[in-house]
Amino acid sequence: MTADTGGREGWRQGWARRLAALTGWRRLALAAFCGGLAALALPPLYLFPLLVPAFAVVFCQLGGARNGRQAALIGWAFGSGHFAVGLYWVGIAFLVDAERFAWAMPFAISGLAAGLALFPALAFWLTFWVAAKSRLTGPARVVAFAAAWLVSEGLRGWVLTGFPWNLIGSVWAFSAETMQLSSLGGVWLLSLITVIAATAPAILAQPALRPGRAYAFVCLALLLPAGSWGYGAWRLAEAPAVGTAVVEEVRLRLVQPSIPQKLKWRRDLRAGHLRQQVRMSLAPGHEDRTHIIWAETAIPYVLSMEPVLQRELAAIVPPGGYLIAGALRVLPEQPDGPIWNSLYALGSDGKIAATFDKAHLVPFGEYVPLRALLGFTKLTAGSRDFTPGPGLQTLKLPGLPAFSPLICYEVIFPGRVKSASAEAPRWLLNVTNDAWFGDSSGPYQHFASARLRAIEEGLPLIRVANNGISAVIDSYGRVIDQINLNDRGIIDAELPEAAEAKTLYSNAGNWLYLVELIICTCVIFVLRRFA
Repeated sequence: MTADTGGREGWRQGWARRLAALTGWRRLALAAFCGGLAALALPPLYLFPLLVPAFAVVFCQLGGARNGRQAALIGWAFGSGHFAVGLYWVGIAFLVDAERFAWAMPFAISGLAAGLALFPALAFWLTFWVAAKSRLTGPARVVAFAAAWLVSEGLRGWVLTGFPWNLIGSVWAFSAETMQLSSLGGVWLLSLITVIAATAPAILAQPALRPGRAYAFVCLALLLPAGSWGYGAWRLAEAPAVGTAVVEEVRLRLVQPSIPQKLKWRRDLRAGHLRQQVRMSLAPGHEDRTHIIWAETAIPYVLSMEPVLQRELAAIVPPGGYLIAGALRVLPEQPDGPIWNSLYALGSDGKIAATFDKAHLVPFGEYVPLRALLGFTKLTAGSRDFTPGPGLQTLKLPGLPAFSPLICYEVIFPGRVKSASAEAPRWLLNVTNDAWFGDSSGPYQHFASARLRAIEEGLPLIRVANNGISAVIDSYGRVIDQINLNDRGIIDAELPEAAEAKTLYSNAGNWLYLVELIICTCVIFVLRRFA
């Protein structure tokens, strides 16, 4: 070893020791800072190189934990910073009705971040426990940390109905090529290689490792995202050209009215909002459309109780086609009973051909958990909590390929966007309303999740927002056309075809998540034995 090499290694090891030796508030503050830094890699900024200092530094800190409690606190601080920066936009919803809810905004952001941070805390604790029991160091410990992170993301997507928003694999949603690996192993596989690549440089500061092996592992880890891009480039090169594989005789019109959330439910404006969407639907070119699609709760009335409105809206429905739109639903015989956030298919005869009720409701937005105890009311209009629907369905309408409807954030759940018991859908329809979150990161993050679901399932996805990002996305996650956040407009497009071959993830679903964890366990065993 030359003196220059030894000096460089001594510098790195010195910094690693200082990071590991931090205690008290300094340790937690640095971990929280690293978590916030990592959040800048998420949509819409995509500053993914920042993941390396963020994860490498906090991994060095983890090396200084003397027990599981300290490891969990480091992870909790990292997660608190990560979710506070990544989900700050949630607080904007509390300003829509500021007189009633603005006071709760800081509590909502800090409480959500602190609660979700329990999952990274678990990942750090698991890493410490496994490393202590198995005496893991170097590359084996890095892979164990990535596997523990994957466990925490999986649990976050399931516990208490789940909230798999901003899974770390979504940092690659800035291009279609970098996302294609999700067709093999879902966003979970992207998350796994991301954490390995971002954490690996930390082992260069560990004195017990042979420099040659350490550098080889770091180079291999950093090549994982490059290999993912290479696979994506190859897969897209084999795919049909953008916009060429379409369903014949299906011509859609998507309507994004961009109605501010503060005005959306005002009684004196609701009729005007409806007329605005009717005018947009009847804009030139309407005569060539077969189906019109509006956003979540685009119809600001309980449509199931409005037969006259149903007949009036039938005037914009193309002959033999449908208006597919969101609206509230109640049972006519129980107008004060259960209420659903629903999607309707209205035919040209003015009759409702099909409905779908949102099953995955947003806590505090659509219902209040422990309402009697908390004494809190939901953020959305009306005093009643919504009732969850029966679950995922495949809707079949004459003249349309079967599709899986998804309302709002139902699209963020990997492996849970289509019914396993019904006929396989040929496309996904996501109607949403991101106007709640203003000009923030939230709508871009929501859109990135939707694109990932299209790639995972090998199905095109049509996305219609009141405000947000409305788009036509093909089965490879490529955006054929879109309306940007805060823009008002329409998209006239043909429906893309589903991919010719089903993806591996579409066939196996979240069983692949477990397979990935098993493979990680095998890799850890090999690295522990031979590294």
